[in-house]
Amino acid sequence: MKGLFFVLSLLGVCLTTTAQDSIATPQHRHDLDSSDVFFQHMQLNEVTVTGVTGDTKLKHSTVPITLVNAKELRSNASSNIIDAISRQPGMDQLTTGSGISKPIIRGLGYNRVVVMSEGVRQEGQQWGDEHGIEVDGGSVGSVEILKGPASLMYGSDAMAGVVILRPQPILPEGEMRGSFSSEYQTNNGLMGYSLNMGGNHSGFVWDARWSGKMAHAYWNDYDGYVPGSQFREMSGRLMLGLQKQWGYSRLTGTLYHQIPGITEGERNPLTGELTHGEDWSGHSYGKWLPYQQVRHYKMVWDNSINLSYGTLKAVVGYQQNRRQEYEEAHHHEHEDGEHEEHEEHEHGGEDEPSLYFKLHTVTYDLRYLTHEFRGWKLSGGVQGMWQQSQNLGFEYLIPAYKLFDIGVYATASKQWKRWTLNGGVRMDHRHLHGEALEEDGALRFTDFSRNFEGVTGSVGAVWNVNDRLNLRINVARGFRAPNMSELGSNGAHEGALRYEIGNQQLKPEYSLQVDLGVDFTSRYVSAQLALFANRIDNYIYLRGEGREIDGHPVYSYTQNDARLLGFEAGVDVHPIHSLHIENTFSYVDARQLHQTDELKYLPYTPAPRWTSKVKWELIHHSHPTVGAHSHHVHHSKGLSADNLYIAAGMDYYLKQSHVLSVDGTETPTPGYVLVNLSAGSDLTWRGRKIAELYVIADNLLNRTYQSHLSRLKYADINSVTGRQGVYNMGRNISVKLVVPINIL
Repeated sequence: MKGLFFVLSLLGVCLTTTAQDSIATPQHRHDLDSSDVFFQHMQLNEVTVTGVTGDTKLKHSTVPITLVNAKELRSNASSNIIDAISRQPGMDQLTTGSGISKPIIRGLGYNRVVVMSEGVRQEGQQWGDEHGIEVDGGSVGSVEILKGPASLMYGSDAMAGVVILRPQPILPEGEMRGSFSSEYQTNNGLMGYSLNMGGNHSGFVWDARWSGKMAHAYWNDYDGYVPGSQFREMSGRLMLGLQKQWGYSRLTGTLYHQIPGITEGERNPLTGELTHGEDWSGHSYGKWLPYQQVRHYKMVWDNSINLSYGTLKAVVGYQQNRRQEYEEAHHHEHEDGEHEEHEEHEHGGEDEPSLYFKLHTVTYDLRYLTHEFRGWKLSGGVQGMWQQSQNLGFEYLIPAYKLFDIGVYATASKQWKRWTLNGGVRMDHRHLHGEALEEDGALRFTDFSRNFEGVTGSVGAVWNVNDRLNLRINVARGFRAPNMSELGSNGAHEGALRYEIGNQQLKPEYSLQVDLGVDFTSRYVSAQLALFANRIDNYIYLRGEGREIDGHPVYSYTQNDARLLGFEAGVDVHPIHSLHIENTFSYVDARQLHQTDELKYLPYTPAPRWTSKVKWELIHHSHPTVGAHSHHVHHSKGLSADNLYIAAGMDYYLKQSHVLSVDGTETPTPGYVLVNLSAGSDLTWRGRKIAELYVIADNLLNRTYQSHLSRLKYADINSVTGRQGVYNMGRNISVKLVVPINIL
């Protein structure tokens, strides 16, 4: 397998399409000429987004939405799809090593962020610290990040916002194209590839993809190679469908298999070095105990039917998530009383997992959207899900449970020449039943049921003052029911290094958020400012109790009212068409109300961040496209570079001293600066693009630092240096190669 990865990575061939670079739906695609920056930004306003009711042009959206297109995703170095978008304004990631990332939007994460993939909400074990998003980044064509409460359209859990992972656009009629991409990263030896084929013949559309990725332990100057930070990943996707005048019907199946190591951060008390298993090597791509095994299967049937006065959409999905955790050695007593000891090693067969969650999820979404009439657009629908979670291991953290969720909503929007108003209301009901469990004669989990109801809504307006200036305001009420981890936990969470206790009396969270936004675009300057104020009633969080169970510090779930204030600001100065000077700043102040100093801040609040980037396009020529003018087409006699650019960037994370300090839950994090350098180019042969090449150097100066949102920050103290925890990755240089080929 290691040799296969190496060969596939060296092949480095990726077939991609111009359409795949677009973030718009097919009817709103544009080929942008960077020789006219003002024209680019004007066309960006015409892009259609799906994060709001129906399909809406970006300039008419009342809520703040960030778009990340395929070209931008490819030109960044990352280990997963959340890592790839984590530098966007207002966006951060909670990390466990290099392989696991959880999205944080404006200081809120876990079950407060909904991730949409293949048209359905991604349901795994998102309540857990070390549980990432089970989606292949290679299958993502573009990303929409909706910031702020979105319970109106997505129900419970969309309190912080929504990350919509959109697949590659459907190919035009009569075309068949494929892709094979590869990349390599120097720090953790990451090697990845993605093979893709798709087509459209007489309305029959199909797309198939197979991807693989593997990485050994990452390295930094303080810790050396970090045991348990290695991972493997394999994934596949198959879509079959019909695209006709009456609408479309598509059936998509995906599978995802990841084997991430578990970084415990234990150290030798004499040397201070991180401990690891016998014969362990930092360059090994193999499995070393402890580790997880994650499998996620998904099937989605997506339908859209064009009717006389509107569109009927129906999406049904089934997901199965299997998460297993394997430990160094364990003892398990069978029902017959016989006591066995199990051991695992890299080359041996797999044994019983200690923790084993198996989660079944069925989601449904039926909605009707009217065509525009006299500026009005109406929609209404019903959506929800059914879940069943099983405990199949012999260690327990949360009860087995069943969940049923249903929501009904209606929205309306009205558009004038310069104004857009929209709003809606929604009612949700969720039933949750936790099952009892007796262990060694003692009751581990009690049998209990809870019902939660929520009424949410939003109202907003956009004023397109002129072609250059947009003003936005939106008021939204969010709702989130407690999850089973918060209600019923009773066990050692090994990956989180603590013993967690739930609270069955928790109330649902409600939020009220106000958003204000300004967008300005001119030929030489583009600027955005988004401000928000968010009040959350019954905010749920973990806090230490100051005691231990079986050597683990005990943390229990509690709740209190909270408020969050913050903003994102960005400016892009382009004095000439080939030069961009971009700056963004993100800030969140998240506090609990009426609390003492050690309890007044919310946990896992991102540090203020300033990003700066200078991009210089050295060579730019347009490639022949439909409707392109002949004088824009550049032909070369042989191999040449096109769209060549170099970029230098800086990520400045300010000191974060606003922490939940009770019982050492969090500690302050000093500020640090990361310097990045990148370059990219299209390679052409006689005027035709044959490849895309990217070279990205992250943390170029090899700064040793700890992210405030890294869970490894709280691992063991180094007895020699006095430093606590594990540090983030050092210098990392990535190389990506992409070769577009049209088959038909």
